[in-house]
Amino acid sequence: MRLAVCAELMFVDLPFAERVERIDAAGFDVEIWTWMSKDIAALKKTGAVFSSMTGYVGGSLTHEQDRLLVTAEQSVHVALELGCPRLNLHGTELRLDGLPVTPAYEVTGAMWLTAARTLERLAKLGERYGVMFVLENLNTEVNHPGVPFGKAADTLALVEAVGHPHLRLMLDLYQAQIGEGNLIELIRKAFPYLGEIQVADVPTRCEPGTGEINYPMIAAALRELGYDGTVGLEAFASAGTDLALRRFRDAFTKEAI
Repeated sequence: MRLAVCAELMFVDLPFAERVERIDAAGFDVEIWTWMSKDIAALKKTGAVFSSMTGYVGGSLTHEQDRLLVTAEQSVHVALELGCPRLNLHGTELRLDGLPVTPAYEVTGAMWLTAARTLERLAKLGERYGVMFVLENLNTEVNHPGVPFGKAADTLALVEAVGHPHLRLMLDLYQAQIGEGNLIELIRKAFPYLGEIQVADVPTRCEPGTGEINYPMIAAALRELGYDGTVGLEAFASAGTDLALRRFRDAFTKEAI
């Protein structure tokens, strides 16, 4: 497994490019969110390996799909400049606070069909440029109420329905623990469709070892399945970034007791 760290939530007292440098120097790949506010030339100059980034700027899987596709293609060009292989998607455009720009508290059958067709177009876009789009699950109970297709079961169903190698899951285990639980069984079910895994502990969204999720057991299950992809830490540091990174590395490199 490769380990990555989200620069949006670590070393937050530093300028963004310096955060990337610190994460890279610690031996991790780097995840970023939106590219719109970033100095891409400065990020490229760091020489870091970028794991994933936001794959769209606006729009939704079920409305303003053309806007979503236009901004997805813009995002692809930035990803190619950074050498970033995965572009992250959600069911709809999110505000800075994580809430949907246009909430959808009820998802109709027509919305499911539209979402699948939009994802088919995104998968073909990814194939054209040699990148992968990954659809992330979110929780609607705590952080993202009103986001359509929030549960991992929903994102898995959509990815399965599209059935294209350039569309995979960004399986966020923090979100899934809040929304669904039964994480190891979820990983087994989703395994053929995994593009990347994101982690944080529940309930504080800090690094592994600070909450209720047994991440060493999850790491053991991933090794048993033969997972050789990326696990990304998308979490706050509970008591210092260096400690958080060490706990994250230990959770996924040491054998479970």
